[in-house]
Amino acid sequence: MTSTTVYVSRGKPAKPGLIVTGADSPDAPSRFRPDIEGMRAVAVVLVVLYHAGVTVLGGGYVGVDVFFVISGFLITTQLYGELQAHHTISVSRFYARRATRLLPASITVLVATLVAAYFWLPPTRFPSTALDALTSTFYGINWRLAAEGVDYLNAGAPPSPLQHFWSLAVEEQFYLAWPLLLLASSLAWRWRRTKLSRTAIVLTLLAAGGLSFYAGVQQTRDAAPWAYFGAHTRAWELALGALVAILAPALARMPKALAAVLTWLGLAAVVASALLFTDKTPFPGYAAALPVGGSGLMIAGGCAAAAGGVVAVFRLAPLQWLGKLSYSWYLWHWPILVIAPAALHQDGNLGLNLALAGASLAVAAGSYFLIENPVRNRRTLKARPVRGISLGLALSLCAAALAFGGGRLAPGPGAGGHATDTAAVMATASDPAAQLAKLIADSTGTAALPGNLTPGLAAVAKDSPAIYANGCHLSFTATKNPECAYGDTASKTTVALVGDSHAAQWFPAFELIAQQRHWRLVVHTKSACPAASVLVYQSALNRAYNECVQWRDQTLDSIRAAKPAMVVLTNNGTDTGGLVDKPADPDKAWTDAWVASLRKVKQDGTKLIVLSDTPYPKSNVPDCVSQHADDLAECVRDADTALVLPKRRQMIATAAAAEGATVIDPTAWFCTARTCPVVVGNILVYRDDSHMTTKYATMLAPVLGAQLP
Repeated sequence: MTSTTVYVSRGKPAKPGLIVTGADSPDAPSRFRPDIEGMRAVAVVLVVLYHAGVTVLGGGYVGVDVFFVISGFLITTQLYGELQAHHTISVSRFYARRATRLLPASITVLVATLVAAYFWLPPTRFPSTALDALTSTFYGINWRLAAEGVDYLNAGAPPSPLQHFWSLAVEEQFYLAWPLLLLASSLAWRWRRTKLSRTAIVLTLLAAGGLSFYAGVQQTRDAAPWAYFGAHTRAWELALGALVAILAPALARMPKALAAVLTWLGLAAVVASALLFTDKTPFPGYAAALPVGGSGLMIAGGCAAAAGGVVAVFRLAPLQWLGKLSYSWYLWHWPILVIAPAALHQDGNLGLNLALAGASLAVAAGSYFLIENPVRNRRTLKARPVRGISLGLALSLCAAALAFGGGRLAPGPGAGGHATDTAAVMATASDPAAQLAKLIADSTGTAALPGNLTPGLAAVAKDSPAIYANGCHLSFTATKNPECAYGDTASKTTVALVGDSHAAQWFPAFELIAQQRHWRLVVHTKSACPAASVLVYQSALNRAYNECVQWRDQTLDSIRAAKPAMVVLTNNGTDTGGLVDKPADPDKAWTDAWVASLRKVKQDGTKLIVLSDTPYPKSNVPDCVSQHADDLAECVRDADTALVLPKRRQMIATAAAAEGATVIDPTAWFCTARTCPVVVGNILVYRDDSHMTTKYATMLAPVLGAQLP
């Protein structure tokens, strides 16, 4: 997402701007490319409107792909021209230009975002935002986002205000490798005493780009976040731009009419992608060929300077102005869209987001004229590369220090006094159910976060059952169950716990019960994989969740063969991404799927338990209570809305009972008849927007145990 002025001819150009050459000779006169400036305007408008929530542009994210192709073209034009003219590349000068052009604006946005996040986002989010800033400073946030994208525990987390830096990271990783590869090639040719070979570069780009495209297709199918954020899966997009740059002299000689047609076809391909693609389109994969190819066609056709091409529209003043501001606007729009609603105490909506997008453009204009443009044109920085590199390094280190220091900040203790030690009271209660009901009722009037809250807000992000850390809870792509037994592992009484993360959240309670009753507890849980026999869409993989079906079939077959004394099945009560086959009656389809799973494990001597889903809180609980530590009522949800899809819930319970299963409804362990508090005594109930904390789950062991046969 660079703001790039390219000079490939010797001497000073006649005017500043986006300058490229279409001639063979490095001494050929340069010319301004208003079509590329206009492309950048179109790209940034697509991205901003998509982020603002304009639904008609469901594929507006392809604007990033347009930027990638432009960047590959511009940088290669610059580097190849220098290589032709001087038979070498000044790597220090190249990186100095990158530093003075990109870092002043990006570091300003990083620092401003950190400060804004500290004051206006929930305190629980600040350490993560600081880590995002640290990885963004050194252009590695794309790998962090890829890793988080396949981590189910982070799947429901709010977006980072620095998430958009991933595309800058991809470009910078390309900038790190491509000049060095070109330079190495030139040295090899010089050693062989042969002329610089355009053919060799073209073959290199075709080979590298082909491998990258293949990797993108494969990983889009197998691990979508790694494909989306990975530099290795996006390199072909920059390589295509680089290929057009190498072939530009030949492309400049094509017939003007053909060139004009290519530019319009290219624009149509990009616009069609933005209109037809959605968040469920497997991307990048094969789909990326449409916007990337379209971008390449626009640039290639523009090499012939056909007056009837898209330049007729792109040279309009508003598009030229937006193109000039595209880098700054891209940097500023996303943090403002994420943070401003929280600062204004409003929920994000289309009207507000469009207003904020306009405001971010104004901020971008100020940033461009006050920071970006003055620094990049400063003569003292241009005179010696070491000065530009030193400036960039100093800015990066300062931002990194701020991010690292900020990351040490954690939410403080609660604002209230010492609350009842809930776990201790429940452990000694003669009637655990009655005692819990009293604790919940008493907690509905709690105004302030207790000072002895457990788990504390600083630790809640890592508060997950032990089966996550030891690999017994399977990730999205895993299909084989490891040997995971708990409780009295030598016992002949085996109990199986089966389901998704909403089954895994009950593990602390079942483990304690298994220890007390000398059961052998085996765990079969997998992220977002329902116990019901359905095929669901998985947004993290951006496709049908086939691994879930494979794992569940194997698991239910193995359970039946093992003949356990008890099987407990549960999963979250939502659509889990939606059924792939889109039935006319989803409630009936889910009910039938539950019956199918029960029948697969149903046999004499095995007791079946269906544990209904837990109530859902109003929002991400740690975030909410950290923002409203003095007024917890802001985080409390009414009981009549806390159960998702209540009709389906009842249908499943009725059908399960008809199959001979014992149905356990845990609603009373979380809510009164009217409300569902998020803190009971001194225990935080939820670790996110739907999962129990391990402390609360452990505390529920006595009431759960009383319901089990």
